[in-house]
Amino acid sequence: MTSGDAEKPAATLPADKAAMPTLLVAVLVVFAAQQLLTPILAPLSRELGLTETQLGLVLTVSAVALTVTSHLWGRALDAFGRRNVLAAGLGLATLGLAGFAVAAVLGLDGAAGPGATFGLMLVTRSVLFGAGIAAIPVVALATAAATTTTEAERTRAVGLVGAAQGLALVIGPAAGGALSVVSLTLPLYAAPTATAVLTLWVLLRVPRVPVVRPKAPRAADVRPWDRRVLPMLTVGFLLYLSLGLVQIVVGFLLADRLDLDPQATAGAASIALVTAGVVLVLVQGVLVPRLRWTPARLLRVGTPIAVAAYLLLAAAGALWSITLAFGVLALGLGLAIPGYTAAPTLLVGPEQQGSVAGLVSAATGATFIVGPLLGTALYTTRPLAPILTAAGAACLAWLVVWVVRPPKKPIEVPESAP
Repeated sequence: MTSGDAEKPAATLPADKAAMPTLLVAVLVVFAAQQLLTPILAPLSRELGLTETQLGLVLTVSAVALTVTSHLWGRALDAFGRRNVLAAGLGLATLGLAGFAVAAVLGLDGAAGPGATFGLMLVTRSVLFGAGIAAIPVVALATAAATTTTEAERTRAVGLVGAAQGLALVIGPAAGGALSVVSLTLPLYAAPTATAVLTLWVLLRVPRVPVVRPKAPRAADVRPWDRRVLPMLTVGFLLYLSLGLVQIVVGFLLADRLDLDPQATAGAASIALVTAGVVLVLVQGVLVPRLRWTPARLLRVGTPIAVAAYLLLAAAGALWSITLAFGVLALGLGLAIPGYTAAPTLLVGPEQQGSVAGLVSAATGATFIVGPLLGTALYTTRPLAPILTAAGAACLAWLVVWVVRPPKKPIEVPESAP
């Protein structure tokens, strides 16, 4: 790529609000493609002769790849621009999903043993796909920051990004379950096909912008320990960690409290999680834009609601009360998470938005490394332990929110360079 056809760095991009709908579709499709595989992972691993631990490693290494590369994508966005980072991320994600399908088919046909299949899955589903999908929310969040001028506008924009991810959590598993009724391998083919079509569509929709050299020197990347953003990153980590702690044990919780068999447990878990997903989409996609609250207010209202939800879950003993607890949790986190996502973008200048978006995504990804392992370990010691730990993490996040002073004024969108 020559300097003449490279895209302008994200920090100096014009305020192109028309790009946001395309990016929201990209977030929805790529995360839905990921979730297409969720219903078949457990039965597929059994068919391939993989252990539960090996399946867990595939998901954990994927979270590690997402966490490590999110900040790198943020730096690349500031250096190479929106279109190039989108193309690279979607290309890696498509390659990873296609490779995962090949690995699974080879294993099912007996052309590859369990060990070789597991190794191929680590490379494709974990490393390639995990690294590729990390780019998409980074681009979407940085663009949301670059096209808004006030706290309320920015919070609305990042709330829509969260709503797109939440909607994917509803659509993806439902579509994957429907396809798996026809064939266990059908979701394997559908997922990379969806991301490949998405890649072509995005490249047609997102224009190439000529390079415009900024007059000022490029600002240094924001580091995780930067005192401006560290408190908000801590809040986000604690909120997502609390969710991860209970999300991983919901099946065990339902089976043990309601004395359900595996099939009934799966159905009950679907009811609770789909309910939470629908509430999350409505809160982030409808309620947050209408409220037009500042990030600080969203955090200060949403976080205690999440705490109350965890306490309700600790006491719940029936499917309706467990489902209600997850619905209340979705309400609380649906308010708080857009506030967390928007707040760091208001604490840095426009030339550092890509870097901050990468840090926000990395903090989220890190919880998917820690949460499942810690949640299952705590559950084996005492079933209430992960729920009470989640409530404690949310309480600590609430405390940080009240201690840290919110930004005083919004960051203005820079004028495009002449």
